[in-house]
Amino acid sequence: MSDLSLDRHTALVLIDLQQGILGLPTATPADRVLAQGIRLAEAFRARRLPVVLVRVAWSPDGGDLPRGRTERPGPTAAPPAEFSAFPPGLADDGDIVVTKRHWGAFTGTELDLQLRRRGVTGIVLGGISTSIGVESTARSAWEHSYELTFAEDATTDTDADSHAHTFGKIFPRLGRIGTTDEIIAALDA
Repeated sequence: MSDLSLDRHTALVLIDLQQGILGLPTATPADRVLAQGIRLAEAFRARRLPVVLVRVAWSPDGGDLPRGRTERPGPTAAPPAEFSAFPPGLADDGDIVVTKRHWGAFTGTELDLQLRRRGVTGIVLGGISTSIGVESTARSAWEHSYELTFAEDATTDTDADSHAHTFGKIFPRLGRIGTTDEIIAALDA
């Protein structure tokens, strides 16, 4: 039995569970991660807790693509609109949708405002990819003083070593780690 506990005012934040990202090769099959994300979203909605779906997208002209000198540059052109579409079964009319243009969901978005106006003090975080979008969001959330819980079976990466490093070294310093089942049980505790 897990000793996982959640703040009463906790939101679910799912990162980049969108068509273009779900099609990438991942350490854990993306369809399994998506299924766990859907289970979590349904559990949060049933308890009238906020569900935030974060997607990455850019303007059609690519003018808002991140720039910089890197060894592994990001996209040089905006992907088609379908890239950012949510898969069937994930989104609900009452969900908060945040569009980001960088790795983390707090940078340049209204995520913090949307959470604070709802009195949110804790975040359950999952999505793709562990070491980029999820970790960047987690670091900012921790800096914003949110209590963090990571849904390990609702999170994956395109690189298994990066996923293992983040869950083994980074996330334990930022919050608690649990499975979807443990998180759903903690919602009722």
